[in-house]
Amino acid sequence: MSPTINRRTVLKLGLAATAGAAPRPAAAGESRAAKAARPASRDHVGVLVDTTLCIGCRKCEEACNRRNQLPRTAESFSDRDVLRSFRRPTETAFTVVNQFPGSPSADQAGLPRTFCKVQCMHCLYPSCVSACIVGALVKSADGAVVYNPTICIGCRYCQIACPFEIPAYEFHVALAPRVRKCEFCASRVNGTGADPACAASCPTEALVFGRRADLLAMAKDRLTKRPDRYLNHIYGETEVGGTSWLYLAGRPVREIGLLDLPDTPPPQLTEAIQHGIFRYGIIPTAFYGLLGGIMWYNHRKHPGDGPRAPEEPGTASTPASKGGER
Repeated sequence: MSPTINRRTVLKLGLAATAGAAPRPAAAGESRAAKAARPASRDHVGVLVDTTLCIGCRKCEEACNRRNQLPRTAESFSDRDVLRSFRRPTETAFTVVNQFPGSPSADQAGLPRTFCKVQCMHCLYPSCVSACIVGALVKSADGAVVYNPTICIGCRYCQIACPFEIPAYEFHVALAPRVRKCEFCASRVNGTGADPACAASCPTEALVFGRRADLLAMAKDRLTKRPDRYLNHIYGETEVGGTSWLYLAGRPVREIGLLDLPDTPPPQLTEAIQHGIFRYGIIPTAFYGLLGGIMWYNHRKHPGDGPRAPEEPGTASTPASKGGER
């Protein structure tokens, strides 16, 4: 016969399980924060965006829409009136082009506006991947951040974690909503790598696709040869640890819709805090200790409320009559 299991036994089992599951520094291996400190792999690909060459034709939007089989927009992609309003990527538009008043650079003073494309930046150390508790978002070997809807639980932590505010959610889909964003035109199902349709469709080569290391060299070469055209900064080289999309501009990036972000990847801080809190099961142990303290206090306050010993068969007592036994 199995022994009786009471609350004290459950508490002991919980503490033992917590201690056994707690990570040990020797067995944990290299942390993700340490991996982020390493240089980006030369196999990582990217896109160099030269905002001084963008003409706002929206060919990239159209190519993205077709490649990803997204719903057609109400307006034609040749309609440039939509550029008058600032837009963000949505669950039905993975990339958008915005226009901003003012010339793209000093040597383009005759141009009245600047155009800038925005999409998922495919960070070298993506916050969305770090925040996803089920691994629905992963970073591929070539640097593309891809999504697996079959294991997503819809927590939307990726939306909160993304420093670029990119992931969108299908709130209007009742049964199987998905997180939606640019996936670099990579196919998780077919196992194909990044092959962005937007870059292939650009008529002015404002978008150049290639290995990130080569694109950085190209960008630095342009900065050296045309200091009058560009600000001496490659956006995405170091922001939040680096991104796969790199931008050249002739004016401050804040003026063309890009966020001014620090160089430190957010997960380096959040994971350090998380690992520090949960190392050796501190939080679970404290929780079980609190429960044990509450149980002990209640037992002392109400000592008669404890469990009673089971009675032997056949010894059950019956209430005595008022007149006693005869």
